[in-house]
Parts: sequence; structure tokens; C-alpha cells
Amino acid sequence: MGRTIFLLISVVLVAYYVYIPLPDAIEEPWNVVWKTAFVKIGTDLASFGEFLGISHFMETLQLLMRFQEVPPTSDENVTVMETAFDSVPVRIYIPKRKSMTLRRGLVYIHGGGWCLGSAAEFTYDTLSRWTAHKLDAIVVSTDYGLAPKHHFPRQFEDVYRSLRWFLQKDILEKYGVDPRRVGVSGDSAGGNLAAAVTQQLIQDPDVKIKLKVQALIYPALQALDTNVPSYQEGSHFPVLTRSLMVRFWSEYFTTDRGLEKAMNLNQHVPMESSHLLQFVNWSSLLPERYKKSPVYKNPTPGSSELAQKYPGFIDVKACPLLANDNILHHLPKTYIITCQYDVLRDDGLMYVKRLQNVGVHVTHHHVEDGFHGAFAFPGLKLSERMQNQYLSWLIKNL
Repeated sequence: MGRTIFLLISVVLVAYYVYIPLPDAIEEPWNVVWKTAFVKIGTDLASFGEFLGISHFMETLQLLMRFQEVPPTSDENVTVMETAFDSVPVRIYIPKRKSMTLRRGLVYIHGGGWCLGSAAEFTYDTLSRWTAHKLDAIVVSTDYGLAPKHHFPRQFEDVYRSLRWFLQKDILEKYGVDPRRVGVSGDSAGGNLAAAVTQQLIQDPDVKIKLKVQALIYPALQALDTNVPSYQEGSHFPVLTRSLMVRFWSEYFTTDRGLEKAMNLNQHVPMESSHLLQFVNWSSLLPERYKKSPVYKNPTPGSSELAQKYPGFIDVKACPLLANDNILHHLPKTYIITCQYDVLRDDGLMYVKRLQNVGVHVTHHHVEDGFHGAFAFPGLKLSERMQNQYLSWLIKNL
């Protein structure tokens, strides 16, 4: 009897975690199902631990993800080392083959919802050493303080300090980097930080060396409207759901669950900040095929108290889509990846449109069968194709 009950419970658990409805267009569905199942198990463990009062949701996930970290080991193609740029930990990847000229430089910023991940994580270490070798570039993979221990603007400030340090003439000379060929890149929350520091850099008179390119991989770019069409569609998207993305956004600013609740209801932007909604108005910025409704409705105004306590969600350094056109006009060549089955799809699409409107040279790669996390998804054919297109663009433009 006991064995039968155990078997039934096991079957139910496996069915719960393995049954994940996926869009028909997604390639290698079982590969995606297993990856998504592991994410689901991790988030359920974190939720259970938080419910019991054992550990904060994000701290449990951080603990689980530390098992995916690898040491800075050099290989036959790339020398890997760890150091600090203005007290910010970084991992540097240097091609071993001789170069007769100065190399490109690329600062990479990992994703993880401003709460998770590190330069030492296996997927990011693999990506950085591959990029350094294939691009023949010095790749700086930077860390930054994570929530819930650190909130905005700490993440932004850490990345900006690291980038500014790297852009010093003597530091570039030390690593053999051509100051005319430096770029920044990042995925998800890292794409958010890459976009934000690129905007900040063009306004910084103390930094003489500027970026040549920015490459943003399904970036998170705004927290004002959590009901854009891709958020509405994304309740059951693979890897990153709407509720998890809202949790990441709220944790970026505070551990106060009141903000998360308001963001889930899309009732967090106060009336006095409603003028900012013009910058994220999807009815004017999205292509027709992505508009769920012909009538756009502004989010219901929220409490002024939340914005006063946690002003980050209306700060351009946290939400790069809020930048005005005068700033956007001066941005460097830009590459943006968006994925069809991603809650952040519309953030990227709106940024593409706004940059195009002010004359920025933008290359937009929309992946029709893509989903959030696909770019660095181990063993997935789609991931390989996305990375190769990304590399091709960097070879031509950096």
C-alpha cells in the first residue's frame, strides 16, 4: 500500500513539473520542458522556504544557483582571470593567439532579474570564453550587487563603475584594447543595465572614450506598464512568467511586497508621474500584429506613497525606455534581440521603434520561435543560431 501511494505521488509530481504547455512553434520541446521544469522546481522550493519563514525567495534561488558556478579556468584558446574594477568583481577573458593589432573590447553584463546569476555561472562563463575566442576580443564579464541584499541603484552603480574603470586609457592599453572598438552587451536584466549605462555614458563629460556599440539581448526596459501585450500573453511562457518578472522588478527596488502587489495589478504609477507613460505607450510603439486591443488604456493610477518610497520604478536609470529623444539620439549602433514567447518582448520592440524614430542605427533580430533564456540555453540548436547571429553582428560592427 505504501509503495502504491509513493508511486502515485511520484507520478503526480512528475506530471506537474513536466506538463508545461508550449507554443507549437518552439523547437526541441522536450529539451525546453526539462529546463523549464528545473526552473519551476527551484521557484517552488524558494516559495515553500519563504512561506515557512526559512529564507527569502531570492536567497534560496541564489543558493541553488551557486552550484552552477565554475572557477576561472583558462583553456587552450582563452586565458581567464578574476580581478576588480573600482572594487567591482570582474572576470576577464583574453584570447591566447597572438594579435598584431589592438583588440576589440566587450563588457558583458549577466542577467538574473537583478537578483540572481554571476560572471562565474557556467552558462555565462561558457558564453564569455566563446565570445572572446570567436570575436578575438577582450571580454570583461562584470558582477554587481544583487537583491535582496542590495537594491537599485546599487546594481546600476556597480556596472557603471566597472565600465568607467575599463574605459580609462591606461586600462585599455594594459589589456591591448582599441579605444575606438569597445562595446557593451547583456541579456535580460543585464540588457537593462547595458542600456542604462550606455545612456549614462553619453551624458558623462568625464569619460572621453565612448562606446562603439551596444548589444541588448531580450532586455527589460520599463516597469511602468506590466500589462503590455507580451505581459498579458506571458502567464505561461517558458522560463519567465509575468508573475516572476513582476517579482524581479519589485525586488530590484524593495523587499516590500506591497509594491509587488501593486505592480501585479498594474496600479503602481501615481497620477503625477503619468506623463511618463507616453514613453511606454504600446498602442503607438508596437507593430500592429502585437496589439491585443485596438483601444489602449492607461494603467490605473496608484499611490503616491509607493513612488515616494521606491522612486526607482520611475527612474530612467532603472527603466531606459523613459529616456527622452534628445538622449536616445546620441546612442551608438545598437543590436536588439527579441523573442516571440517572452514577457519582455514588447520592451525590446518599443525600444527598437523609439531608437529608429530618432535616427539611431538599429539592427533588430526577432526570433519567432524564441523564448526568454534561449540565447544562453545549453545544448539548444536555437541558442547556437542566436549566438552565431549575435557574433556576426559584432564582427561587422565592433
